[in-house]
Amino acid sequence: MSARILIVDDVPANLKLLEAKLSSEYYQVMLASNGAEAIEKAKKESPDIILLDVMMPGMDGFETCRRLKDQQETTHIPIIMVTALSDAADRVRGLEAGADEFITKPVRDIPLFARVRSLVRLKTLVDAYRVREDTTVGLGALRQTPEERERTKGKIAILSDDAMTALTLKRILEKDGHSITVFDFLEGALNSIPNDSFDVVITPLRMRGDDALRACVQLRNQEKTRHLPILMMAEEDDEQTLIKALELGINDYILRPIDAQELRARVVTQIRRLRYQERLRNTYQSSINLALTDELTQLYIRRYFNAHIDSILSTADREHRSTTLLFVDIDHFKRINDVYGHDAGDKVLIDLSDKLKHHVRDADFLARLGGEEFAVVLHDTRTGVALQIAERLRRAVEITPFILPSEEEIKITISVGVACTRDMTGINKTTLLKVADQALYKAKRSGRNRVVVGSFDPPSPPALTNT
Repeated sequence: MSARILIVDDVPANLKLLEAKLSSEYYQVMLASNGAEAIEKAKKESPDIILLDVMMPGMDGFETCRRLKDQQETTHIPIIMVTALSDAADRVRGLEAGADEFITKPVRDIPLFARVRSLVRLKTLVDAYRVREDTTVGLGALRQTPEERERTKGKIAILSDDAMTALTLKRILEKDGHSITVFDFLEGALNSIPNDSFDVVITPLRMRGDDALRACVQLRNQEKTRHLPILMMAEEDDEQTLIKALELGINDYILRPIDAQELRARVVTQIRRLRYQERLRNTYQSSINLALTDELTQLYIRRYFNAHIDSILSTADREHRSTTLLFVDIDHFKRINDVYGHDAGDKVLIDLSDKLKHHVRDADFLARLGGEEFAVVLHDTRTGVALQIAERLRRAVEITPFILPSEEEIKITISVGVACTRDMTGINKTTLLKVADQALYKAKRSGRNRVVVGSFDPPSPPALTNT
């Protein structure tokens, strides 16, 4: 996954070193040599990650971080502080200023890239929610007040097979007003956590007789806990396993021996981030559910799609990312209504909507354009990957019977038209929709039950005439 990274350091050699490391992994790099310049570039360029040096003259990294997190335009950008300091008190100070993580100099490639990838995944989700919020506000909804910075007390689940460790963590966190539930084995935790409203899960990397990483994957695979922050406790020599844990979806880790202040700060950081995501989700969800979603499928309607696609394309163009649009149409849908009745047709529409939701990511965007036609917008996705997603969806629909209200099973198929902005130049909403629509039409004419990728044919230049 590509990303745009702002590196902030007053030492030119450090800037060049980090620039070389990140550029070699195909990240787009921007540079700033002081805090004031970093704040201006962050506002103007909206990077995906900021690597921020701590020890800088004038405005140091702590103050720069604090100012970035206090401003609406930049509060959502993850910040990794790069420092020669290793004392827990310094990490706490940075976390309290709003930093998401620390990396100690000299910077090693593998942990750096693991941290960046983990935070970029989080930023991608947050960006999708922010764009949706902007769209709903543009349609007349009210932007909610950011109260999440004040609501930092949470409900915390502690997983531990060591009673003394669990008791110590419980005492530390209860002093800050958190509500604590302790689980002494994973099976009980995995059964209980999805059915309760926890804000953070704290788990050791190593548990006797249990696989903590597998438990984290199970939490990530469930809808109710997909975005639940996971904080992992580990040893100094667990670096390789922690990198794998970050790839699998944990949010943060803390090394033993655990410092009480650092634990408190990391828990509050995760709760604040969760509250911010909740606010973004709630803004558009509560404001548009009734007015801008389809009552039958609970997907967005054409009006919202037309407004939101402009925001998506504008953001993708500014950040040099590709966006892919899928037009999905049910083959011979009129025949279903004619033969089995409109109740059966409605059931097919609902079930297909559920399949669409299952086969795309949370950051992607779904809409019912009308009748049996749907739109899927895939963020930061090139044609090859989009084609795989579309083909996987087409195949899933083809092989799975649809059960009608009468309990009769029928087979249906879909046709899919694909259009990607990366394959075009000078793309706008009108052109993208036209290319996807033409690809869908071609899929229909070619026999249906297939995926067709559209192409953008720029207008021919005017013919030269002799004068």
